[in-house]
Amino acid sequence: MNRLARRPAPRTLRGRLSLVALTTAALLMTVLTVVFNTAMDRHLQHQADDELRNRAAAVATTVDTRGPRVRVLETVNDSLLDANVWIYAGTRLLEKPPSATAGSALTRAADRLAARGRPLCATVRTGNPRFVRLCSQPVSGPRSTATVVTAADLAPYRNSAGTLLSGSLILDAVMLACTYALTRLAVGRALRPVRTMTDQATQWSAVGSDQRFGAEDQPAELARLGTSLDALLDRIRTVLRHEQQLTGELSHELRTPLTRIVVELDWWRARPRSAAETEATHEVIAEAARTMRTICDTLLDDAREGVRDTTTAVGATAVAPVLRRLVEDLDARKQLKTVVDVPDQQMEAGVVSALLERIVSPLLANAVRHAATTVTVSARQLSGGVRIDVTDDGPGVPEEFLDDLFQPGRRADPGDGHDGAGLGLPLARRLARSVGGEVSHDPEHTPGARFLVDLPAG
Repeated sequence: MNRLARRPAPRTLRGRLSLVALTTAALLMTVLTVVFNTAMDRHLQHQADDELRNRAAAVATTVDTRGPRVRVLETVNDSLLDANVWIYAGTRLLEKPPSATAGSALTRAADRLAARGRPLCATVRTGNPRFVRLCSQPVSGPRSTATVVTAADLAPYRNSAGTLLSGSLILDAVMLACTYALTRLAVGRALRPVRTMTDQATQWSAVGSDQRFGAEDQPAELARLGTSLDALLDRIRTVLRHEQQLTGELSHELRTPLTRIVVELDWWRARPRSAAETEATHEVIAEAARTMRTICDTLLDDAREGVRDTTTAVGATAVAPVLRRLVEDLDARKQLKTVVDVPDQQMEAGVVSALLERIVSPLLANAVRHAATTVTVSARQLSGGVRIDVTDDGPGVPEEFLDDLFQPGRRADPGDGHDGAGLGLPLARRLARSVGGEVSHDPEHTPGARFLVDLPAG
């Protein structure tokens, strides 16, 4: 019952707009048809009244009211008196149509009009003809007064009105059909660019294309739609880029520790091993597993941050508190000296606090790992930005390793006893560049190593 009561609306926008246009046109045409046919009915009735008054005026020329008694004169056109005409002297009937009886409905209606004594018209419903129109016309003389009542069958006029109504309804039906067809055609043509844009957006989002719609040479509505779709495609492409980057880095970085594990297991199973050799194999496998865990944690943390915010991480962060907190949290050697030199305590970088920590932390960890006695962290204001220096007095970066310094998974000395995965510096540079900054190495600094972090000002 409820399903029958609630008929589903068209599922397509084209169908809904066509239905709205059809409903609006139907309401408008209904109002126009009613107004038109009402006006035509009134016009036809006025025509009938004018015809009856003209006939009454012609009959009035045969009525003599100059004497004390009303007389009907003989004329050559006596047929007028036989065409539904009643003549009264006051309220006394003098002449009536041959076909009308004294007690008929038409005669009673004529008597009522004559009794009024002024020009009047009325419609009488009879058996045959069904509707008759009567009009009275007083004829005044010096000594007497007469009234002429004429009648006309309304069937021809009503037939004309019915024909007009039928023609109006047929025309309305044709107009509604044309309106629906033209609306569907117009809406379909108007929505064709939208369908094309939708198909293109689906295809481009699937492949991460660089193509975009743009807002030039487009109507305002399509320009706004194109802008929204371009923004959506940018976000999708960013997510796909993060996914591809994460997949590539995981594949690249996990290959080395996995190879070590496989090689150690193959070597251990090749022949019986002593307890010491077995323990050494376990240590190698455990170290490779720890390296894999470090790699996974580092890359996944970066991927999660990228998913949470695929746009530029903007904000404003006081530099000095963040640098001091990072230095305090370092697991440095007891004999290592750390210096924080930030002359302006109000200096702000144009990034959020968490991002600033993630950019500087790998540089500090790298400096602590290679420093001999001292690690210095300084910051100063530049034109339109902030520069943070992380300096250590260690052996510095080997010249042959400078080209690979920021390559993921590359280490200057893999056998230095540290468990780094070679991802800290590349991640720091990538995060800095994501906010319009940069991480670079100063090859002119000696002794030790100096890394520069340039960030926009807050």
